[in-house]
Amino acid sequence: MGVRRRWQPDAAVIFRLLHGAFLFHLAASQSFIGVNYGTIADNLPPAASTASLLTSTSIGKLRLYEPQPDLVAALAGSDISILLGVPNSDVPSLASSPAAAASWDAANIPTTVSVSAISVGNELLNSGDPTLGPQLLPAMQNLLAALPAGSTTKVSTVHSMAVLASSDPPSSGSFHEDLAASLDPVLEFLHQNGGPFMINPYPYFAYASDTREETLAFCLFQPNPGRVDAVSGLTYMNMFDAQLDAIRAALDGKGYTDVEIVIAETGWPYKGAVDEAGATPDNAKAYNGNLVAHLKSEVGTPRTPGKSVDTYIFALYDEDLKPGRVSERSFGLYQADLTANYDIGLAKGSGTTPSTSGQIGVTPAPPQVQAGSGVTPTGFCVTTGSVPGSTQQEQQGSSCYMPAGAAAQTGHAGMQQLVWFCILLSLAMLVESR
Repeated sequence: MGVRRRWQPDAAVIFRLLHGAFLFHLAASQSFIGVNYGTIADNLPPAASTASLLTSTSIGKLRLYEPQPDLVAALAGSDISILLGVPNSDVPSLASSPAAAASWDAANIPTTVSVSAISVGNELLNSGDPTLGPQLLPAMQNLLAALPAGSTTKVSTVHSMAVLASSDPPSSGSFHEDLAASLDPVLEFLHQNGGPFMINPYPYFAYASDTREETLAFCLFQPNPGRVDAVSGLTYMNMFDAQLDAIRAALDGKGYTDVEIVIAETGWPYKGAVDEAGATPDNAKAYNGNLVAHLKSEVGTPRTPGKSVDTYIFALYDEDLKPGRVSERSFGLYQADLTANYDIGLAKGSGTTPSTSGQIGVTPAPPQVQAGSGVTPTGFCVTTGSVPGSTQQEQQGSSCYMPAGAAAQTGHAGMQQLVWFCILLSLAMLVESR
């Protein structure tokens, strides 16, 4: 009994430590679902209403294209972190003046809400203004230098998919050489300072340029034959993974295997003009809902299995003053009266599983596709230039993939964590019984 009394407190302590470590591992390993907050509208809800809406969901990150002090104040005390944007128009002054950067940081970085990163400009390298490219890195450097000591806020910038010169197949992903003078120093900055590479892939635009039925299923994460990357031998089962792996290949090709990727924008419009193929509520629900389920599964991509990626869905609300096509004003998850345009399982406690027909909640049997056995269509979508002044631009497509055995390796990350917890629990119980 003396041995038992000596060991029992230790066992309880060990159990609590193991339990806490396990819960921390679970929390750390979960991908975070974010949302973009666009402001090109005249009917946006009050900041307090938006904050209440956000905290009622599982959304953990909010991207702001520019500082929004009232909304940030309304989020004080919440667990929602901010990706804080610097407008392109502010880049020149921040690049030329460390004092201006210090003033910007002091005025706009809140102390009541966590700021995960500052995004300096949006799609600046494809904005059509060639004077901005050379000023991007100095602005990023000045903003980073002005952060308080010990700050964990990262500094980065957001790109359109048009920075890629090649993405078909995904393993061929590479950056445009004519962007190298501005992009290469930025990549080195991210590598040196731990910043993420942020990019805006839109499978919707890939489908708009290739409106075959099988391409729609491919873009919506629905059952399809798969598309093979003949170089890597990987089979892709959705466009999102293909685009993400093309970006990964481009970064790896430059030697930046350690630079993480963040999806700063992706989404699907629920409404469009007659000639805007695929812009329907069912498709928007299917894409965004299945995207959320895909991210939560932590299955990863064919190139990086078991590795999820922080993703910001575009957008929280419609922007009724946005110029361009009808679809440009119809990406909102919610209406201005806070009602959902469609349900994708974002309410706290709700689950979302992949959809076979646009109805979230139906779990399809996984397609029986082996590596190298997918069907390669007669042509993949290709990268196109961005639409000037738009937060969306026509995107490139790629193949999609799921190598044989990937699901067995990585699709059950949660199960692996459970097994480890059971092992640790058994050890703690064994110690306690001694």
